[in-house]
Amino acid sequence: MQISTIRQRLRALGANPQHEQRLLRDWIQARPHEQGRRRPENFLPQSVRAALPALDAELQGLARLRSSHPGEDGSARLLVDLVDGQMVESVLLPRDGLCVSSQVGCAVGCQFCMTGRDGLIRQVTSGEIVAQVALARTLRPVKKVVFMGMGEPAHNLDNVIEAIELLGTAGNIGHKNLVFSTVGDPRVFERLLEGPVKPALALSLHTSKPALREQLLPRAPRLTPQQLVDAGEAYARASGYPIQYQWTLLDGINDGEDELDGIVALLKGKFGLLNMIPYNSVPELPFIRPSWDKARDIARRLHQRGVLTKLRDSAGQDVDGGCGQLRARAEAPIRLRGRKIAIQPADKIANQ
Repeated sequence: MQISTIRQRLRALGANPQHEQRLLRDWIQARPHEQGRRRPENFLPQSVRAALPALDAELQGLARLRSSHPGEDGSARLLVDLVDGQMVESVLLPRDGLCVSSQVGCAVGCQFCMTGRDGLIRQVTSGEIVAQVALARTLRPVKKVVFMGMGEPAHNLDNVIEAIELLGTAGNIGHKNLVFSTVGDPRVFERLLEGPVKPALALSLHTSKPALREQLLPRAPRLTPQQLVDAGEAYARASGYPIQYQWTLLDGINDGEDELDGIVALLKGKFGLLNMIPYNSVPELPFIRPSWDKARDIARRLHQRGVLTKLRDSAGQDVDGGCGQLRARAEAPIRLRGRKIAIQPADKIANQ
């Protein structure tokens, strides 16, 4: 179900724009209809009130909690059932944040990510994206939403933009607290500036070397790291929000002196910051998480050289649930254990 479809159904029932916005606000903020300043019986048309129980049940059914996996850091990884039986992952983050999924699976095929192992299965609708937020708000407050879960948001652009616009209006979330994460599809830099809600942007960089980036992100658009940073800088200046450059730190692959030099050349003086995230280990993949001391030293040295660097840990490390692992284990644990993944050894990738 898409948000535009929900609006059309409400209009067909006799709702005007005020009624429509009130009901969408109640849904996305997970609050009872009776809580508003105007009670439903004094505000909504009778035809709309009569349809509310069925509509509420349908909206709540768009995303249902299958299981919750709390982490010691205050996060919780949620495995969420969609109406057709597919599953996605959401993550309750510390400090009232939420990470949502925009696709079931992913077509980019990042070699260090479990989500893309089976490719793209289907798009998540705008209603299902918002439903992840509504579900999360039944568990704890949500003041920030990041599109960094399963999928590549740029490959589901219409649904994601529709969800962002509702979250930034009826959802009571500040525009800078809506973070669109992408590997760098060129369409993103124009489309996100066209709407009434202009989100912050996170760009998956991961390396300063063009050839290595093609190896690590084999089906990402063929933008070089320099082209990606140039496009990000233009978006940052137009939107007023600094770019968050994402760097998954892979031991022995993108953590050498040459990469540090490359990062400084790319990002020093730019309107952005580098989020460096030590790899969330996946048993089925041949990449290694560097030690925290090594990662901390890299971040410190970059900061000293003029690159604002924040060392972050993937939420819920202790529940071993990143990169689509919860869904993979629930979907086909037997097939997953026996599967052979054809990728180059880590040492060969590092030399590309």
